[in-house]
Amino acid sequence: MNAWGEEIAHEINAMLAGELKDPRLEVSGGRQRGARPARHEHARVFISVKGTNKEQADAIKALEHASGYIRRELVERLLLRRVPELHFTLDLSQEHVERIERLLKEMKKDNPPTPQQ
Repeated sequence: MNAWGEEIAHEINAMLAGELKDPRLEVSGGRQRGARPARHEHARVFISVKGTNKEQADAIKALEHASGYIRRELVERLLLRRVPELHFTLDLSQEHVERIERLLKEMKKDNPPTPQQ
């Protein structure tokens, strides 16, 4: 992520921490991981959301609904002329890590190591 993307990520994190008052976000406990601009017209914002699939979908909908506000805030806070269109995406990387760790533990339990002689 470049410095520009880091600034956007930082400001969106601040908004998620307390400024965005949407019950769908409070219930699901979303947090922003990063933004990756592509040609400065679009930025993908990866959001990690704990909860059910419905809570995750609701959190993404809430962020999409608030994207106009978020973009206006970014213009003011970062003194930008233009802010890219924001696209919110679930960050499933932590879920993948947890699944892999669980599978490895199961494999280890099912196949204990044989003693070396």
